[in-house]
Amino acid sequence: MPLARLPRAKPWPVRLRQAARGLLVALWLSASLLGFNLVQTASLLLRPLSSGAFRRVNRWAADRFWGWCARATLSLHRTRVVFTGEASLPRENAVLIANHQSMTDIQVLFLLARRERRLGDLKWFVKSSLRWLPGVGWGMAFLDCLFVRRDWAEDRRRVERVFRRILGARTPLWLVSFCEGTRLTTERLAQARRYARARALAVPRHVLVPRERGFVASVTTLRGHLGAVYDVTIGYVDGLPSLWQWAQGRMREVHLDVRRYAVGELPSAPEALADWLRARFEEKDARLERFYRAGSFA
Repeated sequence: MPLARLPRAKPWPVRLRQAARGLLVALWLSASLLGFNLVQTASLLLRPLSSGAFRRVNRWAADRFWGWCARATLSLHRTRVVFTGEASLPRENAVLIANHQSMTDIQVLFLLARRERRLGDLKWFVKSSLRWLPGVGWGMAFLDCLFVRRDWAEDRRRVERVFRRILGARTPLWLVSFCEGTRLTTERLAQARRYARARALAVPRHVLVPRERGFVASVTTLRGHLGAVYDVTIGYVDGLPSLWQWAQGRMREVHLDVRRYAVGELPSAPEALADWLRARFEEKDARLERFYRAGSFA
């Protein structure tokens, strides 16, 4: 079942102090993000002269801003972060598949990328509607993130065009895909269970049935550019924090379990690759079941 939401603090002085902290963090990061957008916009002057310089400026902007987000989690909020699975990862291009419960998942993945010094190499599958949003959307557009509408017939051409740019420039890459396509809720989980039963699939408890087309297209098209797929499972301890609660410092502990699968070991046929992805989410579901019982992935 979906994890219960992180409850509000009861004493009003505590709520007031947390709200003040959250407001300061939100203002600081929002103002910083718009400042980086200005730098990114100015980098357009470099693009006709040197596409490499254009990419380096935008990689620097992403590395700095997302690094500040990670620093807020670690240094300002002092969140306890527990990594299990892979102690370190090779310097390689990869696709990351992660479970999706809250917008805070993005802040958590920053912590893994920071540990591996890959923040500037992150690219995301993002809702198309975010493309024109000042700050987040504008910044991701400069980074060649993949804006999708969850309709593969419409998205395919756009995704393949971005992949061609990545391959042509041999761009360093950590491509993040929330393969469930949306955040976990009680209603969506019920729909996923009905879908699984109708197709004789494993009935999920803590994840949704993954949408395989984007993942299959990513691995198939980028196979010669990728070293591995990283299976990342995110577990929250005290309840599911919202992004606002993260800004308030309410996420006191988070766990990340990381499994690495070399691309050369993955099946090449699209149907087999889709089955491989579903198997990973079945394992992820079982892993979360154990986590909620024991409080640890170890």
